[in-house]
Amino acid sequence: MSDPMRPRASLRTAVVWEVLQDALDRRVKATGRESLDVLDTGGGSGNFAVPVARLGHRVTVVDPSPNALFALERRAAEAEVADRVKGLQGDAHGLFDVAERGGYDVVLCHGVLEYVDDPAEGVRNAVAALRTEGVLSLLAAGLGGAVLSRALAGHFKEARQALDDPNGRWGEGDPVPRRFTADQLTGLVQAAGLRVGAVHGVRVFADLVPGVLVETEPGALEALLKLEEAAAELPAFRSVATQLHVLGETGEAVQTNEASETGGVAEA
Repeated sequence: MSDPMRPRASLRTAVVWEVLQDALDRRVKATGRESLDVLDTGGGSGNFAVPVARLGHRVTVVDPSPNALFALERRAAEAEVADRVKGLQGDAHGLFDVAERGGYDVVLCHGVLEYVDDPAEGVRNAVAALRTEGVLSLLAAGLGGAVLSRALAGHFKEARQALDDPNGRWGEGDPVPRRFTADQLTGLVQAAGLRVGAVHGVRVFADLVPGVLVETEPGALEALLKLEEAAAELPAFRSVATQLHVLGETGEAVQTNEASETGGVAEA
């Protein structure tokens, strides 16, 4: 695996990165182009954009924060990929004020749906940015993880509040405006016209394990990473993950992938 940021921070990104890198590799094989056009909505300072650019792809980051875009520019320069990373100030609602409609092979929508007024519109805009053959990587806060973490902390009323609240919030002090179940996210992706290629739980255990254990116990980090990867696709564990990752594919992309895997032409 090409490793963007392996130490402690990788506990928060390893599963998503594995799935995303595989999707990028499949798109490269299907298109015959070594360099893809990738749009990262809400990409911030480049946690994914810079590693994707290091793989040789062209990445456009749209984010509302000037500070985040400044950090992105600095980070891309330090990684020597400044020529392949472009930062634009904007948001999911007005995405096409700054980004090209139908101009990208892959669109990343990570940590965006929690904060937009209309998640369905956010997904529709992300899908509209895709080319005829394209892939959407969607990452959002999971309801089950919030309920579990509040309960384990002894905040049982807040856990119940999150469980009952339409937006999955545990109270007025909750910093996350909205959380989702896997069914809700896959429903949004399918309603926007994509086929759901994969669903993974992210940070199933990472946020529950004491940091001191991971940092001091020999081999604990690597073992925890492997455990996260093993549990990510299992529905029982996915339902209590801190975040949920959904990979959506256009019908044309699915057919192309199937044809490339079989060495023939997939039926329409």
